Amino acid sequence: MDYISARSKKIDASGIRKIWELAQKMKDPVDFSIGSPDFDAPAEVKQAAIDAISGGSNGYTLTAGIAALREKIASDITAEFGWEKPLAMVTCGVSGALHLAFMATLNPGDEVLVPDPYFVMYHHLTNLSGGTCVYVDTYPDFHLSAEKVAEKITSKTKMLVLNSPGNPTGAIYTEQQLKDLADLARKHELLVISDEIYKEFSYDRASGSIASYYENTIVMRGMSKAYGIPGWRMGYMALPNHLEELFERMAALQQYTFVCAPQPFQLATIKALDHDCSDQVDIYRKKRDLVYEGLKGEFDLVKPEGAFYAFVPTPNDDATEFVTRAIANDVLVIPGKVFSSRDTHFRISYATSEEKIKVGCERLCKIAREY
Repeated sequence: MDYISARSKKIDASGIRKIWELAQKMKDPVDFSIGSPDFDAPAEVKQAAIDAISGGSNGYTLTAGIAALREKIASDITAEFGWEKPLAMVTCGVSGALHLAFMATLNPGDEVLVPDPYFVMYHHLTNLSGGTCVYVDTYPDFHLSAEKVAEKITSKTKMLVLNSPGNPTGAIYTEQQLKDLADLARKHELLVISDEIYKEFSYDRASGSIASYYENTIVMRGMSKAYGIPGWRMGYMALPNHLEELFERMAALQQYTFVCAPQPFQLATIKALDHDCSDQVDIYRKKRDLVYEGLKGEFDLVKPEGAFYAFVPTPNDDATEFVTRAIANDVLVIPGKVFSSRDTHFRISYATSEEKIKVGCERLCKIAREY
């Protein structure tokens, strides 16, 4: 008897997690592997969680989240996009929001347009939901044009996934690109998932959202990156009110999966949403510059505009081989095939100390010179 479902067999263990687990066994590597902030949560946000726990706010909440937090989210979304009475759901991280959205919208055979390179979860959630990923090539600059997307649209296309600032590339779509994509999505009545987990980490210009231009958009944001609380698993999604039926379907799915996000952290998130994280963004802008300046002499990389990643081309167009050599030199990076149909690049997460960044870049350049 085979007890393993065909569905689960479509899912591979995360290549990112494999490298990160390897780091735990090494003495003192330069760990460029995982996208986890290297700073602690703001003191007032931690205190808000402590107060909530001490005050007895430790039970279940409504599936969609506590009213005060949902009202805060809805108010912010209205102010930003002009949506009237938007629908807000508190989720277990943006990962939880993505899971609910894919499960609630995709039928077997539905096609999902995904820019390549992409965050690994999009591919696997599409498979779990019975859909088909259709990749839209964004090499070499990682920007997405409406023309490229249009070429991939068929009668089965249902959803477009956007991630800006992006993981693994750090790319930020321009205002004109977002407007063009909005026009295309409207023409074909596509649902758009806008994953904006890295919104605050925009270094040279503000990061816009397609939700400013297109009404059938689910906006997803989270607390993990900007506030240094990935372990709290706090995120949210917002929908325009004409998508109420979809909202209710996702709420029902959350009821039977995650149940609800943790109550004390929901209460602390109200405080987090008003916290100014610009100081941390300034620190990460400097780290971005250190990575770019440290590697550009040996690697023809595109300067990241946001998030905290660089997607770096290898000198030999064989990222897996290059990454093997990097690990042998105590530098942990992720091969491009984890995020892409190509294996020509590797991802660096510069969510680490400036000292580690300098040492890691020197080692990577030394390896490149050996080619």
